[in-house]
Amino acid sequence: MGLCNIQAQSYPFQDTSLPVEQRVEDLILRLTLDEKIAFLEHQNPAIERLGIKPYSWWNEALHGIARNGIATVYPMPIALAATFNPDMVEEVYSWIADEGVRKHRMAQQDGEYGDYTGLTFFTPNINIFRDPRWGRGMETFGEDPYLTAQMGLAAVRGLQGPGAQMRFKAGPTWRWPDTATLHSPYLVAAACLKHLAVHSGPEGLRHQFDAKVSSRDLWTTYLPAFEYIIKNSDVQQVMCAYNRLNGEPCCTNHHLLVDILRNKWHYDGILVTDCWALNDCWEPDTVIPRHRTHPSAAATAAAAFGSEVDLECGSGLAALRTAVDSGYISEAVIDTHLRRVLRTRFRLRPEWFSEYNHGHHGLNTNPECVARHSLVMLKNNGVLPLRNLNKIAVIGPNATDSAMALGNYNGTPDHQTTIFQGMRNIMELDVPVSEFVTGDPFKSIYFDTACHLATTDYKLPNDFWKEIAKCDAIVFCGGLSPALEGEELQVELPGFHKGDRTSIELPEPQREMIKALRRHSNKPIVLVLCTGSAIGLEEIVDDVDAIVVAWYGGQDMGDAVAQSLTGLYNDFGRLPVTFYKSTAQLPPFEDYDMQNRTYRYMTEEPLFPFGYGLSYSHFHYDSASFDRESMTLSATLTLDGIMPGCQHPEGKEVVQVYLSSSDPAAPKRQLVAVKSYWLGMESGNSYRFNIKIDPFWLRHYNELTGEMEFPPAGTLMKLQIANGPTVNFTW
Repeated sequence: MGLCNIQAQSYPFQDTSLPVEQRVEDLILRLTLDEKIAFLEHQNPAIERLGIKPYSWWNEALHGIARNGIATVYPMPIALAATFNPDMVEEVYSWIADEGVRKHRMAQQDGEYGDYTGLTFFTPNINIFRDPRWGRGMETFGEDPYLTAQMGLAAVRGLQGPGAQMRFKAGPTWRWPDTATLHSPYLVAAACLKHLAVHSGPEGLRHQFDAKVSSRDLWTTYLPAFEYIIKNSDVQQVMCAYNRLNGEPCCTNHHLLVDILRNKWHYDGILVTDCWALNDCWEPDTVIPRHRTHPSAAATAAAAFGSEVDLECGSGLAALRTAVDSGYISEAVIDTHLRRVLRTRFRLRPEWFSEYNHGHHGLNTNPECVARHSLVMLKNNGVLPLRNLNKIAVIGPNATDSAMALGNYNGTPDHQTTIFQGMRNIMELDVPVSEFVTGDPFKSIYFDTACHLATTDYKLPNDFWKEIAKCDAIVFCGGLSPALEGEELQVELPGFHKGDRTSIELPEPQREMIKALRRHSNKPIVLVLCTGSAIGLEEIVDDVDAIVVAWYGGQDMGDAVAQSLTGLYNDFGRLPVTFYKSTAQLPPFEDYDMQNRTYRYMTEEPLFPFGYGLSYSHFHYDSASFDRESMTLSATLTLDGIMPGCQHPEGKEVVQVYLSSSDPAAPKRQLVAVKSYWLGMESGNSYRFNIKIDPFWLRHYNELTGEMEFPPAGTLMKLQIANGPTVNFTW
């Protein structure tokens, strides 16, 4: 990106042929103290005397470029996680970065430098989705540390481009390698890992909430994804969270930000606050309850920037200047923060990557394809794929809801298909479906379109039941909506509170409608769940013939659902979260202890476990082996067959490898490897695969040392392939 506007006089910091560090030091020498401090807030002002343009660090790319006009809207991250395919996710984010570059250039041409125009994205959200009641869980990659780390790393690499593959080594004696033989030091965009740390609700209390966790849970659940990505990428930004961690606000938490992030992990990138998070430390409880852990704004600024914060998303420059004037922070410390901020700005050179992408989605990463791979089939008694039908009822609150599919932190797509439209479009592909009944004319009778929760009178008009009687199958599009679950929403309805849920069951009007359909018709019912989180289905699971989780699937969600329900494709994903039977299986929401949470520590049987998912294909595994020296698991995967009616020529299997050990304090199971394979539809096709196991995920927490360590020699460990064999080995 252009940091400067070349004028008559030129300076060394403007010379892109010089090393980045040299340019940074040159600019620092030319700035006044006030100008230096101005660079430490997310809205950097112009410095006309040096030809420097303004710049805002705040931009969003959660699942597409957000809040900046027309942009591609991919499925929400929870849906991307359901693909269990990091390679696909990396390519998705490379296209997002490409679109961001083009929008950035257009903004600069138009003289626009405000929020949502830059190349520094507050993405990805790698918090652990520990409880399905958290409204922002849809923004995460699920409940598992390994899967979250793989998907988060893919997002970072996709956004930042080739330069992200190499750790940036700062220091006066280090020089950039020859870019002809190694990756470029420059970046397409800058990613941000958020929110450090232990952040997953409740939304209504996030500005005052104190997340109390044990060291074991901190190191084995809440921190591994951050540590892994920092150690395996050149991620440019980390964002600290709103909440407190064990008593101290995350953005002034010395143990978290200095002892762990800087000293233990050796992270030398930008540490940015969540937006206006520092205000929670000192502002009075006028509008919302706050932490109020510091006596003043200046004291807060001193604690934050003294705890290695580099950039405030907010408006605290006056407080920071007061902190410097009061002697809380030296100008040398300001320079240290400024070096990190300027280094990233200088490394953002999207003009170097004009050929990196070409502005056209790859066949395997268009939004429709990605949405198909994110669908998870939870139940199928044989009704799917839909075939040999004359008429289908497509009904329910999400059948024609276009806003639902876009989730949150979204752009505005240039086209979109609802589930009803997608099913209607299938007619043009000669699938034997000739007529449809939309739920829309009847929606106001049994659903409130705004909240999906209206009190229901199921004495429906006879015309409705006459139409249902003519149908061969019913596709009921239910679930939730981003208007109900999300970030700090002003929602107070039965089962919902300020963006979170108070119960995870399918809303009662939908449960009653499904039961009414079962009572009054003998038609097969396919439940399509649109949601950003797990839903308790215990009460209605036996009333439907098939269940497909469609999440908030983006702009082409409707076509993806229709193509998959009718067997044109067979790309189903797997659950990135546990589907509990009911709210009764959950510990208290505000309790951050991992005991009995997620598949890793849960002692009861859920309704559908993490990693679960059906498809139209059937496989089996045999001849599994593990080479301890190379850490490679091998097995043979054989396709047994594909269901009648599936028209896709291949069967897809998502190979999942889980670790268990003799350590009684370790998780009972822990995902350590995933890989997707496609086999031709002819039964008997086999493939011998090899999967590397990264030793990072074999570490355990030592209570005596407080460190993550490899198991003691002689520890018995097991690697199990989901729905396949187990291999034992000794560490």
